[in-house]
Amino acid sequence: MIYEHSHPGLPDPFTQAEFYADVPLKRLLAWVVDTILILLLAILFLPFTAFTALFFFPLFYVTIGFVYRAASITRWSATPGMLLFAIELRTSEGDRFDTPYAVLHTLGYTVSLSFVLPQVVSVFLMLTTPRAQGLTDLVLQTAAINRPRS
Repeated sequence: MIYEHSHPGLPDPFTQAEFYADVPLKRLLAWVVDTILILLLAILFLPFTAFTALFFFPLFYVTIGFVYRAASITRWSATPGMLLFAIELRTSEGDRFDTPYAVLHTLGYTVSLSFVLPQVVSVFLMLTTPRAQGLTDLVLQTAAINRPRS
C-alpha cells in the first residue's frame, strides 16, 4: 500500500487500526488539558515579569505554550495532555520525536492555530485521513498514535 511506502515506520492504518483508534478525540481532550496547564503556567510566571506581561498577555501565553510543547514533546514525544490520554507523536520512521521534530511540530501547530483556515483544514484532515494526521503531521510526515504497551 502507498501508506507503507511513504511512512515505513508507522503502523499501517488498515492492518493495525488500533494505533489510530480514537486518536482525534484523544488529541482534542489532550489539547484541553494542555491549554489549561499552559494558562496556569502563564499565570504562575506572570509575577516574574513584574506583571508587565499583562500588557502583552496573548504573546506571553503563546511563548509559554511554545516552550511547554516543544520541551515536553522533546522529552516524551508527547505533551502532558497526550501522556494523560496515552497518545504520542512518531516520525515516518516510527521514531519518537527529537528536539528538531518537536520544535518544527510545535511551530507548525502554533502557525496553524494562529489562522482559522489552516486550523479548520487540520481538524478536517484529522477526521478524514487514515492515520488521523493534522496539517502539520502531513507536512512533517508524522502521526499521533496510541502509545504502544511497553
